[in-house]
Amino acid sequence: MNDNLIRFDWAMKRLLRDKSNYVVLEGFLSTLLEDDLHICRFLESESNQQDADDKFNRADMLVEDSKGRLLIIEVQNNRELDYFHRMLYGVSKTISEYINLGDDYEKVRKFYSINIVYFDLGQGKDYVYHGKTIFRGLHNPDDVLQLSVRQRELFVGKDAGDIFPEYYVLRVNDFDTVAKTPLDEWIQFLKTGRIEEDATAKGLPEAREKLRVDCLPPADRQAYKRDMEALRYQRSVIKTGWYEGRAEGILETARNLKTLGMDTTLIAQATGLSADEIAAL
Repeated sequence: MNDNLIRFDWAMKRLLRDKSNYVVLEGFLSTLLEDDLHICRFLESESNQQDADDKFNRADMLVEDSKGRLLIIEVQNNRELDYFHRMLYGVSKTISEYINLGDDYEKVRKFYSINIVYFDLGQGKDYVYHGKTIFRGLHNPDDVLQLSVRQRELFVGKDAGDIFPEYYVLRVNDFDTVAKTPLDEWIQFLKTGRIEEDATAKGLPEAREKLRVDCLPPADRQAYKRDMEALRYQRSVIKTGWYEGRAEGILETARNLKTLGMDTTLIAQATGLSADEIAAL
């Protein structure tokens, strides 16, 4: 097991854009989409900024594959309550960027939004979610609206919803099991930064060789260490703010209970504060 590998989000900005390293990202995307995907090019967009300072706490890229599909890949380290809204905005904005004024609607590209998040996004028991548009009959829910024969000739897909964007959410921190599938092997790498010696998922054997920290040029190695330290500092600041906010909330609750005349013993049981701390309020 190798624990000297570069974090995937940092590699996205510095290494995976190199054509010689496409195989790593192609492996991840092919495994997730269950399709033999080949990267054609990286596109210029707000989603392709390379400087870590441009994105502060996230890394993302915009990729076009050999089938003409566009894929937004984004990594988010810190909690954002409106992250789902940003997913929607990001896809909508990029769709408008990649159709020329006056073009027919058929020029709208097929989009995939792939979101690797390191916080509790929403509520659910799984660690990988897939969302897409489905048009169901109101009177017959089993009736899914499909494309006409002519539309199938012009556009890729069978159902009307196949034209619309699709979303993937990988809640990496919720993966706590043994890797049993190729996708599990990728999730395990994204969470731990390690690749098991027997991992065979497409792209992982190449990642084991190409994403080694000790293979970076000295300047890049120092930049990587600085960025990892900055990320650790960000996590510390956020965690400290959360604890301080929680502590202040507990004190405020204790003050209110004390004002209402509740017994000190009961306040202590409810808040976890000592009798002396309650008396000092």
